[in-house]
Amino acid sequence: MTQSSGLKIGDALGMLLTQELPGRFTFYDGSSVGTGEVPITVNLKNRRGLAYLLTAPGDLGLARAYVMGDLDIEGVHPGDPYDALVLLYRNLKFRAPTPAEALQIVRGLGWSNLKPPPIPPQETLPRWRRTVEGLRHSMGRDAEAIHHHYDVSNRFYEMVLGPSMTYTCAVYPHEGATLEEAQNYKYDLIARKLDLKPGMRLLDVGCGWGGMVRFAAREYGVKALGATLSVEQASWAKEAIDREGLANLAEVRHSDYRDVLESDFDAISSIGLTEHIGVRQYPAYFGFLKDKLRPQGRLLNHCITRPHNRKQETGAFIDRYVFPDGELTGVGRIITEAQDVGLEVMHAENFRLHYMRTCAAWGQNLVDNWDECVAEVGEGTARVWGLYMAGSRMGFELNEIELDHVLAVKTGSDGVDGFPLRSNDFL
Repeated sequence: MTQSSGLKIGDALGMLLTQELPGRFTFYDGSSVGTGEVPITVNLKNRRGLAYLLTAPGDLGLARAYVMGDLDIEGVHPGDPYDALVLLYRNLKFRAPTPAEALQIVRGLGWSNLKPPPIPPQETLPRWRRTVEGLRHSMGRDAEAIHHHYDVSNRFYEMVLGPSMTYTCAVYPHEGATLEEAQNYKYDLIARKLDLKPGMRLLDVGCGWGGMVRFAAREYGVKALGATLSVEQASWAKEAIDREGLANLAEVRHSDYRDVLESDFDAISSIGLTEHIGVRQYPAYFGFLKDKLRPQGRLLNHCITRPHNRKQETGAFIDRYVFPDGELTGVGRIITEAQDVGLEVMHAENFRLHYMRTCAAWGQNLVDNWDECVAEVGEGTARVWGLYMAGSRMGFELNEIELDHVLAVKTGSDGVDGFPLRSNDFL
């Protein structure tokens, strides 16, 4: 079906492109743009897809059309559209239209396409409409945000994350390491940074499916307590603890970390939680963790960061489909906030390229298990994950996002921090 004044979609797009596309865009009205030199084709299949693009320009409109199946990408697997995203990032460059051009395009494509279609069911409300769930980063609103992302399906996560059920950056000890080897190495590295010993007490905040809790108990003889806001994660972790015979040492609670009453822990690990709590909450967050440590107790904070120290909310796609209310900042801000509550920062380390590899491995797992993943959660949700993993991989590759460890200690009033003059355990 052609547009009302005969303007083809390909012609409208071509008016605004500043360079030729080596791939190809094809449209349901028979038009197209691009040279086709690269065997990747983005196909807009129907008018609803066009309405998504026109009413939400940028990544949100593209995501809506893609998740609903109104836009397909030929030449890549939907579980790992990384090559297509790289192609678009490098070559899809637009200039701003003049007012006359904008009017010509809208008239030519049809005013009816400016009526927004219903949003996909996988999309949550925009930030400003989430106030019904409470103030941002209140306990209730945080619980809802965690539920949106983590309570999808434990079986789905098993297929994507692999046997470790670890949804945080792996650390690859060498080029040929597998994802499972790298996740195991990551846990061991954290244990060494925390100087875990048999009989110690560890608190793991935002513990996920209990990977660190079980590793510390099993490999280091540590009495470990984990807290997660996800009921599905807590249920899975409890079963895994029982299955591995670790109930005498390991415990995972369905709980906000702020509800943990115990104190005097020898060590605290926070692996992938800081991204969720909000930059304004950092003083309370680090203050709470410091209060839970004994003198000379150590904290390892592992989180995604920006390559700068300004607070920056996540983009529309990530906020609406992946991590509602997520905020990121730089490792410098993390260190500053930890120091300002009185923690002594001992070491920081960047694992950006390790997270790039981790995302690639998760994407491959999704490809390998695509049919079962679609049967478990539906194709729309599976497409969200493919897009999210590929986009994150590209973000780490381009240094738009990083992953940092910050190791700190609650130095005693006598100035003793418990560290040797030099340590080779984790350097």
